[in-house]
Amino acid sequence: MRTMGLDLGTKTIGVAVSDGLGLTAQGVTTVRRTSLKADLAALATLAKEHEVSRVVLGLPLNMDGSEGPRAEASRKFADTLGTALGVPVELWDERLSTVAATRTLLEADVSRARRREVIDQVAAQFILQGWLDAHRPPDSGYHADDDYDSES
Repeated sequence: MRTMGLDLGTKTIGVAVSDGLGLTAQGVTTVRRTSLKADLAALATLAKEHEVSRVVLGLPLNMDGSEGPRAEASRKFADTLGTALGVPVELWDERLSTVAATRTLLEADVSRARRREVIDQVAAQFILQGWLDAHRPPDSGYHADDDYDSES
């Protein structure tokens, strides 16, 4: 079963999903928010399609670690989403995920228009990858640095 990562915004929800082994996160799509009911239906469809057994939702903490109104909204959404999907929903610190996503897209020379289309799903990918890395068993034999061979 896979884990779904979400970057919840006021206008969009970035969606990423883990691979079957739970090692890497891949961006999937960006859901345009219209209503809570429609948002939940879209996420339920994606969760079923990708055989999701858990959701990781970004928690927008302030830089000092405190919670503001967006964090409270995320907590409420997490509760509602967990009930709607019938899977556990965990909150994960998303500080600087959008900054990292933007930097990655700029470094890849992605056009401004294309960045606007994918920024939320790339941020969801960063959120999910952080959670996957933190929850990987120590004896899994996989290390994120293994993906980057310095000699190639």
